[in-house]
Amino acid sequence: MKALISVSDKTGIVELAQALHNLKVELLSTGGTAKLLAEQGLPVTEVAQLTEFPEMLDGRVKTLHPKVHGGLLARRDVPEHMAALKEHGIQTIDLLIVNLYPFEATVAKPGCTLEDAIENIDIGGPAMVRSAAKNWKDVAVLTDASQYATVIEELKASGKVSEKTRFALSVAAFNRISNYDAAISDYLSSFNLEDGTRKEFPAQSNGRFVKLQDLRYGENPHQTAAFYRDLYPAPGSLVTAVQLQGKELSYNNIADADAAWECVKSFTESACVIVKHANPCGVAVGANPLESYNKAFQTDPTSAFGGIIALNRTVDAAAAQQISKQFVEVLMAPSYSAEALEIFKAKANVRVLQIDLPELKAGGTAFEQGRNAQDIKRVGSGLLIQTADNHELQLADLKVVTKVQPTPSQLQDLLFAWKVAKYVKSNAIVFCANGMTMGVGAGQMSRLDSARIASIKAGHAGLSLQNTVVASDAFFPFRDGLDVVVDAGANCVIQPGGSMRDPEVIAAADERGVAMVFSGVRHFRH
Repeated sequence: MKALISVSDKTGIVELAQALHNLKVELLSTGGTAKLLAEQGLPVTEVAQLTEFPEMLDGRVKTLHPKVHGGLLARRDVPEHMAALKEHGIQTIDLLIVNLYPFEATVAKPGCTLEDAIENIDIGGPAMVRSAAKNWKDVAVLTDASQYATVIEELKASGKVSEKTRFALSVAAFNRISNYDAAISDYLSSFNLEDGTRKEFPAQSNGRFVKLQDLRYGENPHQTAAFYRDLYPAPGSLVTAVQLQGKELSYNNIADADAAWECVKSFTESACVIVKHANPCGVAVGANPLESYNKAFQTDPTSAFGGIIALNRTVDAAAAQQISKQFVEVLMAPSYSAEALEIFKAKANVRVLQIDLPELKAGGTAFEQGRNAQDIKRVGSGLLIQTADNHELQLADLKVVTKVQPTPSQLQDLLFAWKVAKYVKSNAIVFCANGMTMGVGAGQMSRLDSARIASIKAGHAGLSLQNTVVASDAFFPFRDGLDVVVDAGANCVIQPGGSMRDPEVIAAADERGVAMVFSGVRHFRH
């Protein structure tokens, strides 16, 4: 049995080679890998000796040779193939261990040049991997260090790699090549040769996703569905969740859970978000999870029934006891006390997810903050791709446009309301007071109707909107929208501004004696 080893990342490679040698496997290798193995006292034959042709062009050409690819591609069950190998003095290769030049890591470095990128495009490696993966019935191809242990165990047990494992390794190999080529395509099709810059959106977009699970059905029972994650998921994102108990997640569970988790992650204080049908129906901050949950639940107890709950602090026994009193589909938090988990055991169907929150770093990238850098929406035979709405409004960004000035406590509630409005479907109107939502109007064709619905929901929950603040995700095109929220009880308003009728709306606010601030940013969410 012969193994050809040619790796860029040498993690675990000496141990693998030693294990193969102990199993009487003959070692073939290239350049730096061969040198490393020889230094460790392992008998290794360089590929240049095998091919009787020296490496050339700074190592660009070393394995592109019939004695390599013939040994990988020849079918052992086809007599003509084996006769051809014998005629040309080609030996079969049974194991191929290859990982590729670090193209992805190279282009991710600040200051990477086109020349750096080009030099890290592997040619011989992918060619060998494809040859071996195509001939998986006879050759086992390893493209990641995580695969080494399984192969060694099987070789020790039976002297061969099982057909099931060879096929799995082949699939993994083709996936690796696909992802590698996609990364190269993404980079090069975004590169502007004239000035050396990169476009934010490449000429070709290559999605790379890994299936996590098949789902029972999609949005409706007659639809089929599956759940995928990014090849490199952001820390603290929903796809990193560990399910601690409960039924299998459904398509709608996952969509709603993402809405709740993304919203609760945006708060630094202890917060709770309750979502129903992708919209927050209750959001609050409090001194602890119990208080934030109780306040969030108050907003709309009816909609909270069968909702998705997300908290950004450890769920303790007190919070668990209260949450377990209602019907919950999914509960998410960064951690749970042992007592809390014991309480939820009595609710066996509740899906309890644990998601580690990333450590927030000032000025960190969207990825480091656990957020998507881009949002993607499927349309007929196409995609809409945009940068994600990761804008965080600061107190200094607010522009007071009325004679009445907001108080310090109102300013804090305005920021809270604005943060919630970002996660409510447009048209969005959100009434808040004392760090909790008081009424939420979502997804209406008319902003007026959203405002009216928010008022109706507050009434159903027995909440007064007197002296609340209100956030509108987009500007009021006429004063009527402002009048509706003020009639409901709001005395302070935040909206983006930017309408040609801003002066008319500002005059109306002054007339009604309320404070109004402009954010300068719109948060449409369709």
